[in-house]
Amino acid sequence: MPKIIELDSHVADLIAAGEVVERPASVLKELIENSIDAGAGVVTVEISAGGMTYMRITDNGCGIAPEDVKTAFLRHATSKLRNAEGLESIGTLGFRGEALAAIAAVSRIELLTREHGAKEGVRLLLEAGEVVDLSPVGCPEGTTIIVRDLFFNTPARLKFMKSDRAESSAAASTVTRSALAHPDVSVRFLRDGKTDCHTPGDSRTDSCIYSLLGREFSAGLLSAESSDEAVSVTGFVSSPDAARSNRGYQFFFVNGRPIRSATLQAALEQAYVNLLPSGRFPSCVLYIAVKPSDVDVNVHPAKTEVKFVSDKQVFESVRYAALGALERARASASLELDAPHVSEGVDFSAPTRAKSLPKAYSPKGGGGFKSMSADEFRSTHVSEGSNPYIGTQDNNGTQCDNSALHTGAATPYNGEKIRQAQLAPSAQLSIVNCQAPIVNCPSPPVPRVIGEALHTYIIVEYDDSVWFIDKHAAHERLHFNALKSENFEPMSQSLITPVVCRHGFEDVSLLLENAGLLDDLGFEAESFGTDAVAVRRIPAEIEIGDTEAVLSDICALLRLGGTAESANAANAKLDDIYKTVACKAAIKAGRDSGTRELEALAAKVMSGEVSHCPHGRPVAFEIAKATLDKGFKRS
Repeated sequence: MPKIIELDSHVADLIAAGEVVERPASVLKELIENSIDAGAGVVTVEISAGGMTYMRITDNGCGIAPEDVKTAFLRHATSKLRNAEGLESIGTLGFRGEALAAIAAVSRIELLTREHGAKEGVRLLLEAGEVVDLSPVGCPEGTTIIVRDLFFNTPARLKFMKSDRAESSAAASTVTRSALAHPDVSVRFLRDGKTDCHTPGDSRTDSCIYSLLGREFSAGLLSAESSDEAVSVTGFVSSPDAARSNRGYQFFFVNGRPIRSATLQAALEQAYVNLLPSGRFPSCVLYIAVKPSDVDVNVHPAKTEVKFVSDKQVFESVRYAALGALERARASASLELDAPHVSEGVDFSAPTRAKSLPKAYSPKGGGGFKSMSADEFRSTHVSEGSNPYIGTQDNNGTQCDNSALHTGAATPYNGEKIRQAQLAPSAQLSIVNCQAPIVNCPSPPVPRVIGEALHTYIIVEYDDSVWFIDKHAAHERLHFNALKSENFEPMSQSLITPVVCRHGFEDVSLLLENAGLLDDLGFEAESFGTDAVAVRRIPAEIEIGDTEAVLSDICALLRLGGTAESANAANAKLDDIYKTVACKAAIKAGRDSGTRELEALAAKVMSGEVSHCPHGRPVAFEIAKATLDKGFKRS
């Protein structure tokens, strides 16, 4: 067995840094929490190049005594914990004393600090954890810490860093969560010299939310609260109408600490069961207060996860808070609906007009005629009996069905079932011109669309069978094949008014980094603030209302597979993105479709061009005449 040795302090510091310092955002989190623990009422955060080369955090807190400045950067040096018993009643954000040491081990640090009432401050310079200089200096009361060249001495860590834009977005997300956690602290965030956000610090949660997340988000919130002897919940949840396509706007805080918790997330979403469709999620800004002894915040190096003594109690408190908010909103809406309304210009006692009266007809004195929509015209004037192009007869009394003309010649969909028709010129003439003499040859089987069931399934009569085609699945496959083809050129629609999609800081960065992929798909998006994109162009087949949902799904796939530019067209992750876009672009089941649209889809399926959707489901199945005869006991 190899000899066991004790690691030197530098290596130990680097290991500790790996646990605490993952990226610039994690540095900001630790330093902002230190400022808040120091009693700061104002905190200013500045970064450049995503924070990799420059981060500066300035506060007006209590400052650090000159004799404690060097000690503050030693491992496990803290002013917030004195003994083991203190772990059971932690009331501060930081307490273990390893953050400053870990940050200093992988960067160059400059610290300026002055206690309140002191005549002068102290300046400390460190490089890779080693003190370079310690001297008195004139500076404002409070503390300023500048972190430069993060991971300069650990090149291997640099390989795991993302682009400046991505790191900058992650930093913005961290600042936002820290500011939301403490509405009583005014937080200002500057990126590359420009102010991104600035909270008032007036202790009002609503004004803090408004300044950080915007008017649109704030307008969709409902006040929520719940309390018992052990757990108190306050804050806001979103109305069902303001649900989003992802969970990026679910903010939970426990005793002033921003956390991630599957328990709290599940509790919130449980309150919205049967209120939201699949793929839509509620948002929230919820503050949970529990006894310090009832929560363990020491289960994660970055303290972003906690463990409750009673998960069930906290779960129910959050669920009841959300349910109460939704119930109050429903009651308020019900009162508005119950208010008396006066109908103007409508006489409910008047007799109902005959259904056969054309909608374009105007009675005498009614002001003449009005235009009709195409659907109104068809439903009023065109029917099987009146359409001159359906069911015409030739001079010999033979009925001609011209509906077969729309499908055209079909190549076999199934070699066993559909036979390729080889028509003589005279036989073709008998179909096109009903006045031609009847040719004594067998009529070839031609697929014929005879209807649509449940606004979802195309019904096709072919030979001695009836086929049912899933129009959404068929159309989805056609789009998927087109997206994967090498010569695909997206057809886009430019939007007069851009669609603003708020996906959160990190997802917005991910979308902007993959602008090339979006362009290939037919999207054009540009940055719109820190947490949103303005979409100016979308694929022609996608409805404007689906824009945010499609981009959200693309973000989810990109998060799993990294950037798409490095993957070729055969990459499975890219295929999943194509499937997502194809699904949203396809004809929706349950919606009306035009006759020509149905016939074109049926022709593709019956020709064998489309057999399965991108997810592997069949797009059509057959019911033979013999099966129908057997069901009706005609066999």
